[in-house]
Amino acid sequence: MKCKFLTDFKEFAVKGNVIDMAVGVIIGGAFGKIVTSLVNDVIMPCIGKLTGGISFTELKYELTAAVVEDGVEKSAAVYLNYGNFIQNVVDFVIIAFSIFVMIKLLMNLKRKKEEPAPAPEPEPVPEPSNEEKLLAEIRDLLKEKK
Repeated sequence: MKCKFLTDFKEFAVKGNVIDMAVGVIIGGAFGKIVTSLVNDVIMPCIGKLTGGISFTELKYELTAAVVEDGVEKSAAVYLNYGNFIQNVVDFVIIAFSIFVMIKLLMNLKRKKEEPAPAPEPEPVPEPSNEEKLLAEIRDLLKEKK
């Protein structure tokens, strides 16, 4: 039983599934950094400019105010950081769209590779000559006499 388990695992690991997955994770991590930079460094500053300089990550709602007694903070304020949520939703939408476009391009390339070249049209059978027609009639007549 134990040998079968190890054999199955070795077969799984060597098949390429694990290697393909590892490559995908590494490329996905790098791709995630590119998209995060796109969002943080390109898109969000433009949105901030449109909204009057507001940064989504700074948006928050104070649930409980800080308690300060004699100039000493007894408890910190509690905030609902909905701006971070908005930022993460924007990141997700852009990442999902980017991955969708990338997969669509890869599928189109793969489909083009897999599609065989169209088969050449078969040449039409040429019309029999008058001699062939006459010989066919003679053959048919001879068959009828038998």
